[in-house]
Amino acid sequence: MCRFLAYSGVPVFLEDFVASPCHSLIHQSLHAEEAKTGTNGDGFGIGWYGERAEPGHYREVRPAWSDENLLSIARQVRSHLFFAHVRAATGTATTRANCHPFVHGRYLFMHNGQIGGYGLIRRQLEALIPDSLYGARAGTTDSEALFLLALAHMAEGMAPGEALAAALSDALSLMERTGVREPLRCAAALADGETIHAIRWSSDARPPSLYVCPRPDSVVVASEPVDAARECWQALPCNTLATVQAGNVTFSPFLVGLRQAA
Repeated sequence: MCRFLAYSGVPVFLEDFVASPCHSLIHQSLHAEEAKTGTNGDGFGIGWYGERAEPGHYREVRPAWSDENLLSIARQVRSHLFFAHVRAATGTATTRANCHPFVHGRYLFMHNGQIGGYGLIRRQLEALIPDSLYGARAGTTDSEALFLLALAHMAEGMAPGEALAAALSDALSLMERTGVREPLRCAAALADGETIHAIRWSSDARPPSLYVCPRPDSVVVASEPVDAARECWQALPCNTLATVQAGNVTFSPFLVGLRQAA
């Protein structure tokens, strides 16, 4: 399982969370504590919002702990909203196109989890991505497919949280029709430059870990607490959507149902 972090609040240097804390994301790339494996060395990525509507991003297939460029960028870039992700591949190639976060227009997306039986439903799932978005598919991961499906549902008029639920429903419905018995587990975050929508959901009782840390001037969402201020970090309940905007966070139920066959 991957590890990730999302920040929203007063502008800070990326290194304040990516590199400096005792359990920073770089530290988690070697020593994750709440994942199936402690090592997340199959690439990494950062995405941040600056002066333009579209985010900047940097992705690499090298492990986060051995890339000096990541340390340099994190030390120099300051942002009010950014994502960072370290990857542990679950069956797809270690390529730059498969590293998170994914970017399309003004949107950033990253994911931790897995679609059970993805190889069995991949072709059908990709067929649900409309032509207007399919050309943006650069990699082969289930994560990128979910991102593009969510964008497609948003283009239909759905709110971001509803669109994420609809994308998971697309996958869950295909899994059921194909007879897949493995679970669908998902922790994910979607941002547009102003708001972060973070979800923790699973079709069984074992969702990926995800925490929220509200601070006076910011909100941090992360797979694992990154510092020793453990009283701040609250585990996001399973099947919950956290919406972070202007330094505030609200919680609401996140429900995923089955969709009718297309």
